[in-house]
Amino acid sequence: MSVNEEQQTGKDGALANAQWGGRFAGGPSAIMQDINASIGFDQALWRQDIAGSLAHAAMLARTGIISEADEAEIRRGLTEIGAEIAAGRFTFSTALEDIHMNIEARLSERIGEAGKRLHTARSRNDQVATDFRLWVRDAIDGLDAQAASLMRALSRR
Repeated sequence: MSVNEEQQTGKDGALANAQWGGRFAGGPSAIMQDINASIGFDQALWRQDIAGSLAHAAMLARTGIISEADEAEIRRGLTEIGAEIAAGRFTFSTALEDIHMNIEARLSERIGEAGKRLHTARSRNDQVATDFRLWVRDAIDGLDAQAASLMRALSRR
């Protein structure tokens, strides 16, 4: 997994990830980008981010917000992205700031408009909270399994 520090710009030259776009005449300074980008830390949450996105896509389809065809495309795209990350072939971009934007940008790149619909009825703050809760749950499950293994080993002595 590598991190790409290049700025990604749109056709008008504006930063592609600028959540605050249109409010300032120029892009952020290099130091602001370094402070703001969390991808160096939260790329470890990729499994949880993809799991949350799969669940969100299923909810969007179940409620009729997106079509079943869009959900299938999103599911396929996220599965492929997960395989890319697991194999170390995914390039994370600090210009996209966080795990959510990196995965969503790659999804839209892979599957087009359907990928952009994944963000419907969702905030990045919700994604952060969900990813972190899923990560903590997974970590606790891992610790629980290790403790059970230790107890079995100790009881054999």
